[in-house]
Amino acid sequence: MPNWIGDLVMATPILADLRAAFPKASITAMARFPICQLLKKDPSIDELFCFTKPSNQFLRREDLRNIIAKIEVGKFDGAIILTNSLSSAWWCWQARVPRRIGYSAHFRRFLLTDPIAKPKEKMHQVDFYKRLLEPLGIPRSKTAPHLYLSPKEIEMSKEILYQRGYREGGRLIGINPGAAYGTAKCWLPDRFRQLALELSKEGTVVFFGDAATFSLVRKICEALPQNVLNLAGVTSLRELASLIQDCDLLITNDSGPMHIAAALGTPLIALFGSTDQFATGPYRKSDAVIDKRVSCAPCFRRKCPIDFRCMKEISVEEVVEKAKKCLK
Repeated sequence: MPNWIGDLVMATPILADLRAAFPKASITAMARFPICQLLKKDPSIDELFCFTKPSNQFLRREDLRNIIAKIEVGKFDGAIILTNSLSSAWWCWQARVPRRIGYSAHFRRFLLTDPIAKPKEKMHQVDFYKRLLEPLGIPRSKTAPHLYLSPKEIEMSKEILYQRGYREGGRLIGINPGAAYGTAKCWLPDRFRQLALELSKEGTVVFFGDAATFSLVRKICEALPQNVLNLAGVTSLRELASLIQDCDLLITNDSGPMHIAAALGTPLIALFGSTDQFATGPYRKSDAVIDKRVSCAPCFRRKCPIDFRCMKEISVEEVVEKAKKCLK
């Protein structure tokens, strides 16, 4: 499975389509820790293989041998390699998996039994992954990304909110002001602050984020009303997903939480600037996107080298108006 939260969520239709095509097969999903946790409870898989790719060079060789040994033990008939890295194809080749399907990027064609050229036509990332099922005779489906949560997890997420003063019955509006790839994907912090102030009149506002965005969110939330909650850096991935499912609306940059919301059916507003909504936007939910489509976008840069017009052209008033319509 892919190595980023959003990409992993966009790849979940692969699991459902495989299960539909091979109902009696044993299917293992292999994904990096901790994002592998998002695949727990998925009824399409029989086993979840979580692994940690070593960063310590002294342990690297032994740890990689352990990953390869784990694949060998599975006695798999085939591997569908959704990542484009050389290492992922090499692991499956070393483990002698008979059939190895993947894109022939990064000099790994010789490691694959079914190397597939990257498509020249523009397509959504979900369909980009689905294309890897074609060698198995599985046509491209309309299956959408999906995540699965237990009733207990959803109940526990309500307890997290309750401990911070939220009471059921009122609207719950989520805001995710960060993004893993870089600041060029992120709306301006002061505008998220103004947005939270306005939407706090409509219900409880809860900010989400990981440990890397903790200080950003803390600064945004300073001196805001008591019904603006900061949960950045305090939730696990599955807790985050449960909380997002609880929300009446999530407002977010192009990010992992955006795809989590789309997969769970949570209404959302996605703010796009440097990235391409047609490739990585919420799948088949283009009406949820605000994208000014300025002349220099999508540039796919981590930081804007000029005037950041793609995000600056999105006004607080526009987002508030769209949010109120969604909440109705």
